[in-house]
Amino acid sequence: MITYRKLTENDLETFIRMRIGQLHEEGAKEKMDLTPALRDYYQRHMADGTFVSWLALEDGNIIGTSGMSFVEKPPYFGCSTGRIGLLSSMYTDPAYRRQGIAKKLLSLVVNEARNYGCGTVQITASDMGTFLYTDFGFVRNGNFMQYKLE
Repeated sequence: MITYRKLTENDLETFIRMRIGQLHEEGAKEKMDLTPALRDYYQRHMADGTFVSWLALEDGNIIGTSGMSFVEKPPYFGCSTGRIGLLSSMYTDPAYRRQGIAKKLLSLVVNEARNYGCGTVQITASDMGTFLYTDFGFVRNGNFMQYKLE
């Protein structure tokens, strides 16, 4: 039986390992150790309430993850609160895919963003995740641009 609950600090090592695996599965080639930076990020932002994650578990083992970071910018007409949810860490163990787990996790973290007062949720979707997000109601924003500083 699959159960769902929020991420706790006790889950961080497994969560981080799965996040790094996800990034490599999506094509990351870098060899640097992200573990310390991810641990620092999650600990700080879980503590101040600006990061939340729901997990899917079977027999106590994490089989699916999600993440939502909350950021704020000046209010604008499309988002009067200026609060935005940045979706990340959407991952399901390959043996459990196509069973509705990711959709359930997505629903849980989107609800967290709604409760936080976000006016929008954004994600940079992998090719594999695009159908999940469009099926859920996400639409592409052709104006999104990025300038890399590193």
